[in-house]
Amino acid sequence: MFCEKAMELVRELHRAPEGQLPAFNEDGLRQVLEEMKALYEQNQSDVNEVKSGGQSDLIPTIKFRHCSLLRNRRCTVAYLYDRLLRIRALRWEYGSILPNALRFHMSAEEMEWFNHYKKSLATYMRSLGGDGGLDITQDMKPPKSLYIEKAECIKDCKGSAKTMGADLKDLSLDKEGII
Repeated sequence: MFCEKAMELVRELHRAPEGQLPAFNEDGLRQVLEEMKALYEQNQSDVNEVKSGGQSDLIPTIKFRHCSLLRNRRCTVAYLYDRLLRIRALRWEYGSILPNALRFHMSAEEMEWFNHYKKSLATYMRSLGGDGGLDITQDMKPPKSLYIEKAECIKDCKGSAKTMGADLKDLSLDKEGII
């Protein structure tokens, strides 16, 4: 009874493979919130009894219910936060448009959060790299080699550059060189 539904929400996400988003469990979340409301109301009535009548034998029950409330809150927040982390990872994996199968598993609030995150990321990428921006979602894997083998100059820099090996490289427009 106490915290079972909240723990089931967390177990549900734990069972789902990494990178997948299980369907949003609105009924389970609603049941947890109803349980929390019932526990809170019971605690309020018991606290009022303790204050008015001095029944100190209710204090352990009040503390137990309070701990159950805290655990339910912790499990609910963990469930929602883990879902948001998975949705954020899906943005980097699939891009700005999610497949319908994934959208179907998201709540309306999660879709709203995804669209806001998508817009924030797009604004940040436009602010990088000059005119067209810089798409930081491309080339997520690092290169195997630390050295550039072939480079082409796309802007005339009128001069040359000195490399670590003390070579001078010509930086004229449309010139290619091995670095």
